[in-house]
Amino acid sequence: MIITGIILFVDLYIFSVIRSVTANSSETVQFVSYISYWAVSLIALAFIFLFPVVRVFREHLFIRNYVFAILIGFFLAKIIASLFFLIDDLRRGSVWLLAEIFPGTGVDFTHAGGAILRSAIISWTGLLAGSSAFILLLYGFSNKYNYQVRHIKLAFDNLPAAFKGFKIVHISDIHSGSLQDKAAVNKGVDLILNEKPDLILFTGDLVNDHVREMTGFVDVFGRLKAPMGVFSTLGNHDYGDYYAWPDKDEKHRAAEIAAGKHLFTPMQLDSIEHLKEVEAKMGWRLLMNEHVALKKNEQEIALIGIENWGAKGHFPKYGKMDEAYEGTEKYPFKILMSHDPSHWQAEVKTKYPDVDLTLSGHTHGMQFGIELPRFKWSPVKWMYNEWAGLYESGKQKLYINRGFGFIGYPGRVGILPEITVIELV
Repeated sequence: MIITGIILFVDLYIFSVIRSVTANSSETVQFVSYISYWAVSLIALAFIFLFPVVRVFREHLFIRNYVFAILIGFFLAKIIASLFFLIDDLRRGSVWLLAEIFPGTGVDFTHAGGAILRSAIISWTGLLAGSSAFILLLYGFSNKYNYQVRHIKLAFDNLPAAFKGFKIVHISDIHSGSLQDKAAVNKGVDLILNEKPDLILFTGDLVNDHVREMTGFVDVFGRLKAPMGVFSTLGNHDYGDYYAWPDKDEKHRAAEIAAGKHLFTPMQLDSIEHLKEVEAKMGWRLLMNEHVALKKNEQEIALIGIENWGAKGHFPKYGKMDEAYEGTEKYPFKILMSHDPSHWQAEVKTKYPDVDLTLSGHTHGMQFGIELPRFKWSPVKWMYNEWAGLYESGKQKLYINRGFGFIGYPGRVGILPEITVIELV
């Protein structure tokens, strides 16, 4: 009800502006404008209100991916427009205040009848900005399978000679529950295979909520092969924490989480086990708080993989870095796969300074932002200091993949889906 009230308030606010900018238009134009605005707004409001309670709305892939995203985008566009209108109202308020403070000065701060009219320029600019944002959102739908192959060379003084030129493909955040175009996804897999990597690493979030989302995609991602293998870790979505499990005891679960523990329901545990089976069927080696040695020409490096570990309060800490790291001291070079990049600042840099390269994902670059040769920006930077691309601290490096798939918003604006090709030198 609170959300409904907020949406209605914004709708009424914008409607007042529409009335203002169409005041001099014909009655027909006004009638069509008013009816069109309220028809679309009320349909959107009804859908958003019913979404949590109508199961088909939540589970139908097209509705969940597109219809809901369009409606949320429609509301956000109104918020953007409202910011311009608010500026205009602050101007109008200032004019009114001046008229009250300096009456009788001969300066007329108001218009005919004492009214302080809206600025047509600001009003139209606000409507244009909101409309442009909505059009940009629709445009982003076309980018969700527009995979970008990024090549990067990373230099390390302590890299064993045998691994010079070693090629790694790093992908992350497949989110199979959002994928619908199997042919497009297969083209993404082709791009990976065309790179002929020595090793393929996947840093978590294979699904959105449940292992059944992989139905129809096992054969696609099972095509991924490399001489040194395909290794993976779990991301925060792989545990089913965001799924409404029917046998979940909410009170007990909340108490366990508050105590720093985690309670998996039997169905949740079953899904996790099936996820492991699916990855094994695809030929992937899932690293669960453990490490393996990668050997080439009698020289070895360590590959460490931990479960999800997020420094942000609302993301779980299943990862056990101490268990995964134990025994790696003897290797001259170490690669860590850790889904959440906040782990790097919070634990890796401070406690494990000999971990040379950390690979993460998780942020998706928020699927929205600006990337230029010397500049990148996304709203996600307000939550994560490291959110996309390469970061360095001393001899340690962190690379954050922008995500292979998508979730929530079925599109990409500025921050495109990524296949990272890393060459060690």
